[in-house]
Amino acid sequence: MSDLMRLSTRSAAFLRAHLVNLVCALALASLALTPSLVPRPTAFQGVMAGLWFMVGFQLGFAVRVAARNLRRRVGHRSSGLSTAAKDAPGSATPGGRRESSALRAGGLAAAIGAGLLLYVLGYGALVVSWQNEVRELVEMEPVDGPGHVAFLASMVITMVVLFSIAKGIGALRDRVGRGVARRGGSALQVRWASRVTGVITILVLILGLIGGGLGVVGQIYQDRDAGTLEGSSPPVLPGRSGGPDSVLEWGGLGRQGRAFAGGGPSAAHITQVTGVPAQEPVRAYAGLSQGADVHARAELVVEELERHGGFDREVLLVATPTGSGWLEPQAIAALEYLYAGDTATASMQYSVQPSWVSFLFDPELPEESSRALFDAVHARWEALPEADRPRLVVYGLSLGALGMSGSFESLEDLVACTDAALFTGPPANSEPWRTLQLNRDPGSPVWQPVFRDGERVRWQSKPGDFAALEGPWREPRLGYLQHATDPITWLDPAVIYRSPEWLSGPASSGGRGSDVSDSMRWIPGVTFLHLTADMLVSEAVPPSHGHNFGDVAVDGWAQVLPGHGRSPGQLDAVQAVIEGIDTHDPTWE
Repeated sequence: MSDLMRLSTRSAAFLRAHLVNLVCALALASLALTPSLVPRPTAFQGVMAGLWFMVGFQLGFAVRVAARNLRRRVGHRSSGLSTAAKDAPGSATPGGRRESSALRAGGLAAAIGAGLLLYVLGYGALVVSWQNEVRELVEMEPVDGPGHVAFLASMVITMVVLFSIAKGIGALRDRVGRGVARRGGSALQVRWASRVTGVITILVLILGLIGGGLGVVGQIYQDRDAGTLEGSSPPVLPGRSGGPDSVLEWGGLGRQGRAFAGGGPSAAHITQVTGVPAQEPVRAYAGLSQGADVHARAELVVEELERHGGFDREVLLVATPTGSGWLEPQAIAALEYLYAGDTATASMQYSVQPSWVSFLFDPELPEESSRALFDAVHARWEALPEADRPRLVVYGLSLGALGMSGSFESLEDLVACTDAALFTGPPANSEPWRTLQLNRDPGSPVWQPVFRDGERVRWQSKPGDFAALEGPWREPRLGYLQHATDPITWLDPAVIYRSPEWLSGPASSGGRGSDVSDSMRWIPGVTFLHLTADMLVSEAVPPSHGHNFGDVAVDGWAQVLPGHGRSPGQLDAVQAVIEGIDTHDPTWE
């Protein structure tokens, strides 16, 4: 038999043996590449495609076993390709018939291979089209040549790594099976020993990966928290934690606390931008190590406010950071510019971990920390003569929004205890956000809801949305900054089994947000996994999309907390500065 015939025979045998695996692999990889809310970096998308291809390939073995067992149950015997597979290599077949059979097998392999290749090429073109549509909707450039290379490289590398792991597990199963057989085990015992070994090995790998991964993440963020962002330095201005006359040491503030205390606009810069005399803003912050518990840290922040005159300012902001202690600089600075520095911001760290770790493993911590800080500040604020009290305002982004809003019993409790509230990118289980969404006015979309004609609460995605509603907006006001393409807001377990309202139809008929692709479809289970993956890259998009809210901070505060006295020209000047802020650079001024 010629080398070509041998190759054809082997190819045909592989396709017959693994056709179900390949179909399952392509099915899962195809689902992984369907469009979602935000575009993904091409290398990340390649990893996801390679991961789900290999998961599907392994799933194919289970499908084959299930199909074989089903045939046995209904009493059918194997036929078709299985019979051909048994007969083809038989030594009794004359040479001419063997060659003819090999040629037929080779033709079948070529046809199936060509079909699979055409599917991959056609579907690949469709995926590129989907991704570019999603990118255009969020104002990003289309995928280019290097992007395609990054996708293919990351996909192949992922597949090779996972294939090697699978081969290793298979070798271990075979070794255990042979060991059982040598000890006189029956065929059934050998089979079960092999399967149990595979299951246990996979569980150990998964649990080890999760445990080891969390350990690595924890150590990385612990080390990061001990470090200092380039450009951060101890404050020389008064009114800052870690600076002159502070009760809180610079070294104990944590990485993000140091960036917060050492960053932001000075009075001189506020005057330069707005043209009005300004004060030095007060920024009080306690790090995780500065206090035995949340209550001790809260008392330190109150002491810091008192020392720096925070209760004498016009606006007193209590802000809950994200999991690692980060406060969005645009949101804090926007309020300081609007009120000419006559502000004080109080915050404290409750974790060094990224928000998703805190959310999964200690979901009560943000709320506990928020309640402790707000209660401590509110108690001191309430002790002041009513005429001398600053306007008490609360704020939170993402997990911070979940924590701060959850520290109040209800909407009524929130407006009774504060003078304004602004929550940005709230997670799906936030309250009272969830209750307000469910009880929104009929006809208003879930991504841009209206509650009781906007009398107390309003939602904004782009500047001007708050003011677009007719009718009065009574104070105290509650404002939500929310994008239709923010996966953190829509990541709800119910999406696993139920089509969400934010995908109820095309954008042209109001069935979804204008920046959500019409090509995105709800797929049971898959859409939830898409949101989970999107959450990891939700900030890697321009403002007004995903989990990026920097461009709406100025208008958000200007509407939620009126009385700042800034003219349209001054607001435009502040907006230009805020849009130029590098989120992770404390020296942006």
